[in-house]
Amino acid sequence: MNTKAYIVLANGQVFEGKSFGATGCVTGEVVFTTGMTGYLETLTDPSNYGQIILQTFPMAGDYGIIREDAESSKAHAAGFIVREWCENPSNFRCQETLDQYMKEQGVIGVCGVDTRALTKLLRDQGTMNGRIVSFSGDPKQDKEAAAELQSIMHDLILNPSLEKHAGKIRLLEEIKEHRIENHLEAVTCTAAGLQKEAQAVFEQALKYGAVPMDANGKKYSSYEAAAAKTGGAKVVLWDFGARASLTQELQKRGLNVVAVDASTSCQQILGMNPAGVVLSTGPGNPADYVLQTEEVRKLCESFIPVLGIGLGHQLLALAQGGKTVRLPYGHRGESQPVKNLSTGRVLITSQNCGYTVATDSLPETAVLTFESVNDKTCEGLQYRSFPGLSVQFYPKTSGGRQDTGFVYDRFADMVAMRNESSLGTTD
Repeated sequence: MNTKAYIVLANGQVFEGKSFGATGCVTGEVVFTTGMTGYLETLTDPSNYGQIILQTFPMAGDYGIIREDAESSKAHAAGFIVREWCENPSNFRCQETLDQYMKEQGVIGVCGVDTRALTKLLRDQGTMNGRIVSFSGDPKQDKEAAAELQSIMHDLILNPSLEKHAGKIRLLEEIKEHRIENHLEAVTCTAAGLQKEAQAVFEQALKYGAVPMDANGKKYSSYEAAAAKTGGAKVVLWDFGARASLTQELQKRGLNVVAVDASTSCQQILGMNPAGVVLSTGPGNPADYVLQTEEVRKLCESFIPVLGIGLGHQLLALAQGGKTVRLPYGHRGESQPVKNLSTGRVLITSQNCGYTVATDSLPETAVLTFESVNDKTCEGLQYRSFPGLSVQFYPKTSGGRQDTGFVYDRFADMVAMRNESSLGTTD
């Protein structure tokens, strides 16, 4: 039977639920995501490093855990909050339950929470830090959690009308001031171990129809046909916390992907003589990554084709003189509407971001290509001063919509053109 668990927010509000997954105490930024599926992808997304994820869809775990769908080699979320978790999943690919996986990975979970009320609170007051205190039922294992609860129960639950005193202020200030450091060092290249041969990636995707399309809108039926345009051109994935599916989408288009970690310099990347560079997704505040931004600026001066996604999109904008701002509660989930400004078409995208590029801060050489339908924030850019494009959303991601793969196709076209030009120069 589940034991009690508590969520204490930085504003002093407390939500009571039951524990599942790992138990103990953990502090992190509490954010909500709207996906109906893809909970494994969410837990293993490096962009969620150190965060406590609130799932708005009322049930998680109904199809269990399918290891090959993970976005990295381990879970990065610190905690997981759901209304209900399924103890008996049903799926022919299921390998274990969500509860078992979270215990193994050390992800502390809370279920039985009014997730609708918690989501509305975060939408009204904005994303904030919180602490989970979760019990296992074993007095020895619960020693740390019991110590936390003694302070929390007295200050915030048993005596809600009690005036704030030193103990209560200390507790809330500790939660409020919590910060995660060394994001990039913790997540860079954690998906590299999941990389497979391109042929195998394509054949697996072909089973589910998740393969690229040709110019006529017909899906490729063989890897050879899909790879003919790029011919195995080498692209460097600058890994700030890349998802495995990003590499797979590049491989499906015949690109030879070589990942380098976040500390790599522009000079080192150029020394590898790539036909293109991809700036990956990742966690944290992009404005904090001053060194990476400067290296990206140097990369832009090389005129190599560049694709930025998520954090990579933001770093590319910062490198061109733009600014980023924090979103009140972020864009997370599989149902984020984005407008293609060149066609007027609205796309439903998968996203995971807490910051956005300030459109009015961009130079004239940056052209806005996509815009959020909900809040009119920047969702994509094309650059005139060098062959670069970027998007805030996840193109054709696992556990989400599949109709934005054209972003990868455009990058593949840019790489193919450069590759052909280089070959011509050599001849």
